[in-house]
Amino acid sequence: MIDVIELRNITKIFPGIIANDDITLKVRQGEIHALLGENGAGKSTLMSVLFGLYRPEKGSIFINGQEAHIANPNDANRYGIGMVHQHFKLVHNFTVLENVVLGVETVHNGVLSMAEARKKVVELSKRYNLFVEPDHLISDISVGMQQRVEILKMLYRENNILIFDEPTAVLTPQEIDELMKIMKELISEGKTILFITHKLNEIKAVADRVSILRKGRLIDTVDVATTSKESLSEMMVGRKVMLEVEKKLAEPKEVILEVKNMSIKSKHHGKNAVHNVSFKVRRGEILCIAGIEGNGQTDLVYGLTGLSKLSSGEIHYKSVNLADKSIRYRSISGIAHIPEDRHKHGLVLDYNLAENLILQTYFTPKFQNKGFLDFKKIYTNADQVIQKYDIRSGNGSRSITRSMSGGNQQKAIVGRELETNPDLLIAVQPTRGLDVGAIEYIHKTLIDQRDQGKAVILVSLELNEVMSVSDRILVMYEGEIVGQADPAKISQQELGLYMSGSKREEVIE
Repeated sequence: MIDVIELRNITKIFPGIIANDDITLKVRQGEIHALLGENGAGKSTLMSVLFGLYRPEKGSIFINGQEAHIANPNDANRYGIGMVHQHFKLVHNFTVLENVVLGVETVHNGVLSMAEARKKVVELSKRYNLFVEPDHLISDISVGMQQRVEILKMLYRENNILIFDEPTAVLTPQEIDELMKIMKELISEGKTILFITHKLNEIKAVADRVSILRKGRLIDTVDVATTSKESLSEMMVGRKVMLEVEKKLAEPKEVILEVKNMSIKSKHHGKNAVHNVSFKVRRGEILCIAGIEGNGQTDLVYGLTGLSKLSSGEIHYKSVNLADKSIRYRSISGIAHIPEDRHKHGLVLDYNLAENLILQTYFTPKFQNKGFLDFKKIYTNADQVIQKYDIRSGNGSRSITRSMSGGNQQKAIVGRELETNPDLLIAVQPTRGLDVGAIEYIHKTLIDQRDQGKAVILVSLELNEVMSVSDRILVMYEGEIVGQADPAKISQQELGLYMSGSKREEVIE
């Protein structure tokens, strides 16, 4: 089988860190080749070198046996290389269609022509079951839809070497299954796929071979079919990892949050995004809000955290109605929020790590001295949080957050929120983009919060996570709660029926 890609002795250095350390990697034509490694292991950096986003300090790239000179993504496209990025490269005030054609526009007599592009985008969207509306603004669509736009961009350019960087991080189980089918179909058409993921099940499902990176070095390349998930996880993190969640039975206590008849208007149409939703959350339990993306979970969380105004209803937290309270009031009252979109609502990307770790608490006496920020305390705090939550970056607390890997950005948010010692933790996709070691840690942390008598609301698209971490499940469909389930007494198949709207029941607390 021909090596369609050969990376020879690739070394990429950032200030304070060797991201790729003398990596040599071969990818065969027509295979799905997975890249596996911890957050910050160098996977995305290596693929960014291949795609022309970074220039390596040392090493060379060969495409189909010929040395390739890739200085930028346009060069990569000329070699037939496309990339779906983990952190989307989209213009938020452009439409879906404008983003897809950006850089490869069709022009007739000096005039931009979108008719042919629209037809092709619609056809690709239908063919691959992406169901993207070409005229929606990127700023108005969900994270999952933005992911689909990235995939469309690559398909539109008819690339032959396809790099998927964490493509399933924001997809539902059904969408992931569909993507796996798409990937296999693309391979059958003669394309080659490089697939970065932290999810061992996905590697076992579609990949032919997997290369494991650890701390910037290539550990090994192995055949997926003959290597167990336990072996892969141990190679990745350098120790044995518990792949099953261990927890004792929950002991729910008093109600800490009660939502009564909450409704929130949709930003996209006249109907309610959340319609007449009521539920209770108790101390000492993990309540999971499950559902296919776009069914109101995001809007529900926005309502709980103050990011969206309620059109009607009440939110009683410790007997206080929060409906008209500010975000800061909710925060200092003991509500912590791990947001779905870490860039939009979780971090100020051009602040350094230390500054991001006090976004919720900079105004408290802990970080002030006579009305001025006390940077000595701020950096001491950052060093403690970095060590406690194993946040990795090139320059420690002074690292610009934008430069950090997605998984380490996520760990920074988790650390910041938990350090406020919340009574109620609202965690939305908390393990998105994390490796198995970090996922193990986050799951243990959520369960520890529960066991300390805190309340946890978990919003997750990962059915395995929903079933293994939660104590009680509420299912949302089209803005309403359509079912309540005990994870110990319901199958994933039955849960899927609720999520698709095929089954519903009246939820009684």
